Amino acid sequence: MSDRGDYRPAAPMEDRFRVLVEAVTDYAIYMLDPDGFITSWNRGAQRFKGYSEAEIIGQHFSRFYTEQDRQSGLPARALRTAAEQGRFEQEGWRVRKDGSLMWAHVVIDPIRNDAGELIGYAKITRDLTERRTSEEALRRSEERFRLLVQGVHDYAIYMLDPEGRITNWNTGAQRFKGYTEAEIVGEHFSRFYTDEDRRTELPRRALEKAAREGRFEQEGWRVRKDGTRFWANVVIDAIRGEHGELIGFAKVTRDVTERREAQLALEEARSRVVQAQKMEAIGQLTGGVAHDFNNLLAVVLGNLDLARKRLPSDPKLRRLIENSIEAAERGATLTKRMLAFARRQELETVSVDVPALVRGMADLLQRSIGPSIQIETQFPLRLSPALADANQLELALLNLVVNARDAMPGGGTITIAAREEQVQAETGHDRLPVGRYVCLSVTDTGEGMDEATLARAVEPFFTTKGVGKGTGLGLSMIHGFADQSGGRLVLASEKGRGTRAEIWLPLAEANAAEAEQPDEAEGRPPPSARPLTVLAVDDDPLVLMNTAAMLEDIGHRVIEATSGEQALRILRRTNEIDLVITDQLMPGMTGAQLIAAIRSEQPDLPVILATGYADVDPAVELDAPRLGKPFLQRDLARAVAASLPAEKGRVLAFRAAK
Repeated sequence: MSDRGDYRPAAPMEDRFRVLVEAVTDYAIYMLDPDGFITSWNRGAQRFKGYSEAEIIGQHFSRFYTEQDRQSGLPARALRTAAEQGRFEQEGWRVRKDGSLMWAHVVIDPIRNDAGELIGYAKITRDLTERRTSEEALRRSEERFRLLVQGVHDYAIYMLDPEGRITNWNTGAQRFKGYTEAEIVGEHFSRFYTDEDRRTELPRRALEKAAREGRFEQEGWRVRKDGTRFWANVVIDAIRGEHGELIGFAKVTRDVTERREAQLALEEARSRVVQAQKMEAIGQLTGGVAHDFNNLLAVVLGNLDLARKRLPSDPKLRRLIENSIEAAERGATLTKRMLAFARRQELETVSVDVPALVRGMADLLQRSIGPSIQIETQFPLRLSPALADANQLELALLNLVVNARDAMPGGGTITIAAREEQVQAETGHDRLPVGRYVCLSVTDTGEGMDEATLARAVEPFFTTKGVGKGTGLGLSMIHGFADQSGGRLVLASEKGRGTRAEIWLPLAEANAAEAEQPDEAEGRPPPSARPLTVLAVDDDPLVLMNTAAMLEDIGHRVIEATSGEQALRILRRTNEIDLVITDQLMPGMTGAQLIAAIRSEQPDLPVILATGYADVDPAVELDAPRLGKPFLQRDLARAVAASLPAEKGRVLAFRAAK
């Protein structure tokens, strides 16, 4: 039978497979007979090993092994393992044609016919020399890094797995935290955090931020093995694999307790200096602004007051004038509130209806806190009036409400309440004298204060707000106001449960309210017994003209002077002056100095000091009533009448304004 008659062409699938294997260059793929001799050779094998197909076919595959591996019988064991177990796989050194070594990944699979007889082996080899070199370099680098980390004593450096469990521990960590490596590896790193931080889930949030942003850094209290605390600077870096997967975290901690204490002491001293300088600057600025602003308001109010008297009978026009006067009076009230931040004010105690005062401030309070906070009020049906300076009480209430707002950044409820209290001799209350009091309280549902913060809350310049967000004078001013009024400021707070601030004020006497009632002709100035010749002194020509116009409208004759020196010259050349009205802040000679000069020359001449704020040195004794700027014509007329001994019985006592 001819050979041609026995020949059967390869199946198309087999041809394609052979072409595929021959085309592979990244893997050495070749066949062995049952004894290990090479029967096929692809391009990848020629590239890796250096042998051509003609050179290697028929050679034993053991020539690729090192001398040590051949002596140990590794080639034979590899074939035996593949035949018995169905596969042999290993990584190791292999030898190229030129004698150089390569690190290879080797797989040997047995090939059997349909009867199960072993007819050879399929061998696949991959050159991993570059990877092996990189891994070895990485291993050496990691070893050097491990030795470096273990040698660090001033930093705690350790690793966490993705869940936050500790996987290694250096000597610095042992020194800071007190745990040995055997005690702490495998434990969760949250055990170093305070109970407060664990309740707020800070450890979890720290890992989430590090995983999300690549890094987390913070300073805070940490806990040692013995329970003591230290202030730590903490950095957590996310560690990711080649494909970006999170494989853990690197955590570095440093004990900076001593640095923090020194820094806090320095910052506190610096803050006190800055706050003092800031308040001094605010005081000077506010004083100047108040003087000028009150002068402008005095002109506006005075002219509107005179214009109101001369209006035709037009109700709409009169409403416009009245509205303008009310707006200017609000401006004057605002100025007084600003001044309270800059200087100590004289208290003008009157009988105050506390619920009415709160209702009058409703719009102002709501605008100050925004829409996310609700204000509730709780007042009894009957409440006796308190004895206090109404303007200062308004400012104190506004400060407390703003503080409550700042303590509730996420919104909440502020409750303003008032009640009467009786302090008995045998019980007392926070050193209050025996007597009856009105207690005005402001309660919030905010963050509250811990004991240390509460103990310092009324200290001047102490604030828990951020830099530039608070003066630290709010509560100290309220404390001083309450104490000067004969009462007390009482604070109660608990961390996480809000704060209650109580202003205790003495009850007003029964006749106190009557003393403040206007006379029967509230809208008109009280008449004077006779026309007077008045010397009006002011360096602002607008204010001077307005004052003169109001005096002349009442029926007095006015002589004008624009300075203290000019006023003295006028007084020395005439005896016709019945009364002097002088501004306080004037260049060259102040109003107080002018009054002192008048007293030395004409001690019986009545003088009125007109001022926008309490800018007179308390050491200067002035026997002169004060007229607060801005003023209406009726205020001016009352001051004139009250300053003349013969007229004092015809009017109510003049209310001196700050």
